[in-house]
Amino acid sequence: MTKHPYDKDEIVFENVSFSYTPSNTQLALENVSLRIKRGEFVAIIGPNGSGKTTFLRLLNCTLKPNSGRIVVFGIDSKEKDRIQRMMGFMPQKEYISSGFPILVRDVIMMGLTARKGILSKITGSESERVKMSLKAVALDERFLHKKFDELSGGLRQRVLFARCLAVNPEILLLDEPFNGVDVPSQEVILRTILKMKGDVTVIMVTHNINPILHHIDRVILLKNRVIAEGSPDEVLTNENLKRAYGAEIPIIYCDEGYGHPIYDTH
Repeated sequence: MTKHPYDKDEIVFENVSFSYTPSNTQLALENVSLRIKRGEFVAIIGPNGSGKTTFLRLLNCTLKPNSGRIVVFGIDSKEKDRIQRMMGFMPQKEYISSGFPILVRDVIMMGLTARKGILSKITGSESERVKMSLKAVALDERFLHKKFDELSGGLRQRVLFARCLAVNPEILLLDEPFNGVDVPSQEVILRTILKMKGDVTVIMVTHNINPILHHIDRVILLKNRVIAEGSPDEVLTNENLKRAYGAEIPIIYCDEGYGHPIYDTH
């Protein structure tokens, strides 16, 4: 029996290309084809400008491919609303005005109101979900009434991650979630991800793979095209990294058998 090409337990990119220029002469992503299984924890790495964030935005349907096809768990990306309802998306930069006295509670609720409509009322069960998502990132209910702009960078990142969790996502898209974050907050976020591993598909863009190296299922190495994909020891080789970054990157080999860059690849 032939397997259906668009499995309901896979995310499929099929010859996807995208350009930000009207003439399509400069491609941010070119002929990207890959499959991600439901429940996988996947890291996307590559140099600046290699299309990592573009990949997430295409998957989240905030961008449309110029060519090719994206199918998420059997649903074509043309059905934007259905796909976005599966997603919890944490962008690399979040612009919440420091002059606007928004509370932590309201930041977390943003994810829910975005789906329901800004004028919709939050139900009791949704309010409970907000509290539970805050608890998941090791913050108690007292934080609900704190001003978001008065929190440290690490605590803000935990709150933004809690906003993703509050929508009960099937897929978590995380763009540099550890960037500029203190070690305790980084550990809390990673610990929460690992509790969901296998149930929620997690796709994380990162420049520093070291904190998650021994937890991820696969690595996708991008430089506008897929340079390599597979397990960390398959992808993180001198040859592949030189093709992506254009220079030798030192590798160390750990007891677990994986190689990885010994420094942040910014």
